[in-house]
Amino acid sequence: MSEENKEEKKHNYSADSIQALEGMEHVRMRPSMYIGDVGVRGLHHLVYEVVDNSIDEAMAGYCDAIDVWINEDNSITVRDNGRGIPVGIHKKEGVSALEVVMTKIGAGGKFDKDSYKVSGGLHGVGVSCVNALSNHLKATVFKDGKIWEQEYEKGKTLYPVKAVGDTDDNGTEVTFTPDNTIFSQTTEYNYDTLATRLRELSFLNKGIKISITDKRNKDEKGEFVREDFHSTEGLPEFVRYLDSTREQLTAGVIAMEGEKNGIPVEVAMVYNTSYTENLHSYVNNINTHEGGTHLSGFRRGLTHTLKKYADNSGMLDKLKFDIAGDDFREGLTAIVSVKVAEPQFEGQTKTKLGNREVSSAVSQAVSEMLTDYLEENPNDAKTIVQKVILAAQARHAATKAREMVQRKTVMSIGGLPGKLSDCSETDPAQCEIFLVEGDSAGGTAKMGRNRMFQAILPLRGKILNVEKAMQHKVFENEEIKNMFTALGVTIGTEEDSKALNLSKLRYHKVVIMCDADVDGSHIETLILTFFFRYMRELIENGHIYIATPPLYLVKKGQKKEYAWNDDQRDMINQNMGGTATIQRYKGLGEMNAEQLWETTMNPEFRTLRQVTIDSGSEADRIFSMLMGDEVPPRREFIEKNAKYANIDA
Repeated sequence: MSEENKEEKKHNYSADSIQALEGMEHVRMRPSMYIGDVGVRGLHHLVYEVVDNSIDEAMAGYCDAIDVWINEDNSITVRDNGRGIPVGIHKKEGVSALEVVMTKIGAGGKFDKDSYKVSGGLHGVGVSCVNALSNHLKATVFKDGKIWEQEYEKGKTLYPVKAVGDTDDNGTEVTFTPDNTIFSQTTEYNYDTLATRLRELSFLNKGIKISITDKRNKDEKGEFVREDFHSTEGLPEFVRYLDSTREQLTAGVIAMEGEKNGIPVEVAMVYNTSYTENLHSYVNNINTHEGGTHLSGFRRGLTHTLKKYADNSGMLDKLKFDIAGDDFREGLTAIVSVKVAEPQFEGQTKTKLGNREVSSAVSQAVSEMLTDYLEENPNDAKTIVQKVILAAQARHAATKAREMVQRKTVMSIGGLPGKLSDCSETDPAQCEIFLVEGDSAGGTAKMGRNRMFQAILPLRGKILNVEKAMQHKVFENEEIKNMFTALGVTIGTEEDSKALNLSKLRYHKVVIMCDADVDGSHIETLILTFFFRYMRELIENGHIYIATPPLYLVKKGQKKEYAWNDDQRDMINQNMGGTATIQRYKGLGEMNAEQLWETTMNPEFRTLRQVTIDSGSEADRIFSMLMGDEVPPRREFIEKNAKYANIDA
């Protein structure tokens, strides 16, 4: 084939570019195999799959605008201005390529290397999977001067692809309604969850305009709630957004973009005055929260280059102990994004990159970027090394404090804190522990619990704000030491001082139980910040829950009902004739043991909210904002979420 023909084939995205790999019979029967789960996360994943098709078009250079609508009935519409899915007859299948894409698992241009160099999404599962899991889906293609259309029910076509009008536009529009028999938990989309992912995609793919409109809600002006995302710089802008509530140490963002060994690599990083390390990594726009070779390459390049500079500067000469890799990353916020033609994923949730060749490419890129930056910015370089030295000194102190925690675990009676009222069951999978605010509520919970499988650990007042505390202060805090020892969790190894050992976790449900008021919400947030910064794996493995005690007891004669919000209270009161006695619970301590058991602790009737992380980068930003020093952004967040958040400013 001549070079001219090769080039022509490369840009001719036609019906023949679509390859069908296998049928989609199992999708409806085994949806979790394809989208992870059929809960809230899986529901939102449907949107990401459709958007990923549009992002693939953008990455190939054919699309620069993507619009998403949440419609009044909770259906979703996604439209782009790409080339439009091909509608010609597919040679092998004998039907329109659009129908093949929509009804065959693994069908898509991303399997044709001439159409897409790299792509995100579920590696070919894509929009056909969304179709299979939808009550109804309508695909509209704007291509070759015509508007083409096809509709489907539960993945099956209702009619052949047909032209329904003329147009000068190009692109694809997909509208789908999730199947409520599969997504039985909920089919209601969360605007903030979708907006967070779209914002992230705009940073990862600079130049693309992405919008989201919520047709279910209107703003103060009477217009539909809407946000537009458009990043001109990409990752440097992303880092500034994530670090907007922290105090920056360096003058600007340290960033690079280029290709190493044929692998496109983008890195942006900044140092701040915090004591936490915040690394976020992406492969083909997929958030690899388990890390992988690209992250290890980043760490190696960073450590090697900074260590070399620090040694040559002579600033380490008076230090009496070695600098560790962790020390170079304290107070660092960084994003690593790579594009890999054939990514190999591993790990528990298939979000850990395994391609070995990526490690050296990223390491080399980071080393070159940092070397240049340190030479050109000597003041910043000195500030970074001073930060590293402080981190090393704090780590040394934290090691001693941590050893005290571990020693307490081994030497105290049974290795457990005296305040803990343990359960008699020994199988961790059957056990749960309630972290209860205050001794009074703790006493009530002890009397009301089921001693067989429920343990109670009272916490005195507001625990330490770990967002603003050095590591050794965290390990010296009495309430935090009690949590470590009660849970049976240890932290730190010779290789990684922050590694968490969950092998001896004593309870698989850790329930935070606080008063349903402002102070209680603040304590909840302090505890969640601690878990996010020091025991994140507990959240990621689904072990952390929040109890939801009722706000009101509504009584009339012998009849009584509990209400968890004002609307429920009013409805119950109305059902009782509007003359009920209403008791407002100011705290857990106002309930007797029986009431606390039946409303908040009894597995048959209670409501527990499981804590999950939809976006690690957004969770990092929100915890930093809520628990940091900056008051204005915290107040703005609370005002915006006043109905849902009670965190004092």
